[in-house]
Amino acid sequence: MILFAFLQRLFALGSLAVFTVAAWLLWRWYDAQHVAGTLGLAEPSSAGLWWGAGLIAVSLLGRFLALMLLGRGETTAPARRADGVEIPGADGAVLHLEMEGATEGPILVFTHGWGLSARIWAEARADLGARFGLVFWDLPGLGRSGRPTAGYSIEGFAEDLYAVIDSLPENRPLILIGHSIGGMTVQTFCARHPELLNRRVAAIVLENTTHANPLETMIFSSVFRPLQPVIELACRLDMVLSPALWVMNWQAYLSGSTHFAARLAGFGTRPTREQLDRTARLPTKNSPAVQARGNLAMLRWSVTERLTRIDLPALVFVGGRDLITKDHAGEAIAAALPQGKLVRVDDAGHMGPVEKAAFYNEQIGDFAGFVGLLRSRAPAPSRRSFLSPDADLAPATRLDDEPADRSGPDVVAGRAARPI
Repeated sequence: MILFAFLQRLFALGSLAVFTVAAWLLWRWYDAQHVAGTLGLAEPSSAGLWWGAGLIAVSLLGRFLALMLLGRGETTAPARRADGVEIPGADGAVLHLEMEGATEGPILVFTHGWGLSARIWAEARADLGARFGLVFWDLPGLGRSGRPTAGYSIEGFAEDLYAVIDSLPENRPLILIGHSIGGMTVQTFCARHPELLNRRVAAIVLENTTHANPLETMIFSSVFRPLQPVIELACRLDMVLSPALWVMNWQAYLSGSTHFAARLAGFGTRPTREQLDRTARLPTKNSPAVQARGNLAMLRWSVTERLTRIDLPALVFVGGRDLITKDHAGEAIAAALPQGKLVRVDDAGHMGPVEKAAFYNEQIGDFAGFVGLLRSRAPAPSRRSFLSPDADLAPATRLDDEPADRSGPDVVAGRAARPI
């Protein structure tokens, strides 16, 4: 998430400046007290003490104020971990893998966005575990997965996903779900392993992702794209300065500055306080050097020319308020995929799977149930499109008081869609 990384660094520098001013005010007050005591002068004003103490409090406790201002006080699913196993990845990393949920039917394999971990899928665990098997894994270098020895690349992540798939039961259909860089990983996996599509892998779900260099599909792309050499240099500096940046990021998290960056870049609506804190905390915990290497990998990646060869049922979510991946990226993906179905969520930001989890998971549940039904009716690999107008294969969806449009990839609108 390059835009979030930029805002995180900008807000962190501001937070550090506040902390520095607070320390200077306290030192100045202390020095004045010492001089006054030595020379027998009147005690100096205590304004510096109070201002310095207040700014220190904001620098270390401002997170609570930020959450009160930016988040809703609703109860959400706890961000928990299930019992996990470690498996060898394709690029030398030891991958952390968790499996839970139903013991029969399709298995949903979740790949998270960059800088996050499997803990981001709290809502999906709660909403989908009763109906489907759920698999969550941490990308290399993030969460509980080890760092790869072969370097960071989307192609390497795709081969790690292959290793995850290879570790799962062979008698259950798999549906691959990827958010942000997770969606980039899923697309790359499908392009590299077409022999598994419609066989081992029954369908894919792409959430708020892109098909090319993220600088081309983010907000203000015309400004950021020419700055790619500068951005790459900044990523390399992050690798060198990683220990110092890690400390700075934690100070920014405690001050609430990271929460402002996460709210601005990640959410289209007001999230709950737990959702906002989770989204801010996970990138803070992960190494800045690792995140910089992943950002560099995204800048050198594209799957645009291979999308037409990814021929299996695909659900593609786009957020109308997504700044990190503008909606035209998902629209292009859905149009290029032979069986792509577009789902537009007008008021969702980049973290749509979190802030609008109820709608996302409802759509995924219906889609996965339908794909599982298709597989149960056709033991042999089927090449029929789930976009077929045959009602037995593809139940239609429509907007309120509008006929279904079959002229292109199906579109479901975030607020108004309903099955018929």
